[in-house]
Amino acid sequence: MALKATIYKANIELADMDRNYYDSLQLTIAQHPSETDQRLMVRLISYILNAHNDLQFGKGLSDEDEAVIWQVNYSDEIALWIELGQIDEKRIKKACNKSAHVKLYCYGPSVETWWSQSQNSLSKFPKLSIEQFETSTTDELVKLLNRTMEFQCSIQDGQLWLSCGGESLLIETNTLKIEQ
Repeated sequence: MALKATIYKANIELADMDRNYYDSLQLTIAQHPSETDQRLMVRLISYILNAHNDLQFGKGLSDEDEAVIWQVNYSDEIALWIELGQIDEKRIKKACNKSAHVKLYCYGPSVETWWSQSQNSLSKFPKLSIEQFETSTTDELVKLLNRTMEFQCSIQDGQLWLSCGGESLLIETNTLKIEQ
């Protein structure tokens, strides 16, 4: 018998002053049985950082032809392709060929090793930007994981303040590569 996905609900009040984007998001997030809690929360935060009316979760974990998160316009053109983790050059090349912009959000203790090995090969993709979440940040995010979540998010000057109940968490990324 196959394991089923775990369903999470997130209600988010978002104020992104950097992009002048304000919204109330009601997200349903399916956690694949092989997906860690850490990856799920990084996926949620990556969605929040790039929130847009056309942004949606893809089947990236189970379908190689879809992004983890992507923004597809009305002409079925992919404006933004988002991936998570330390993925291989082949997948990044596919994303860059299909999309106008590609963002990769890295996390976990092995990012530095992966980046030192991949930096030269990934520098040839001008559409690609790469951001890294610190392990301490993702550990704190996992503590906020519940089947039903209520967040208030404020983004200004590249900083995301995430509030949940009485908890507030500052989320920042380290830029590894900027889109050229």
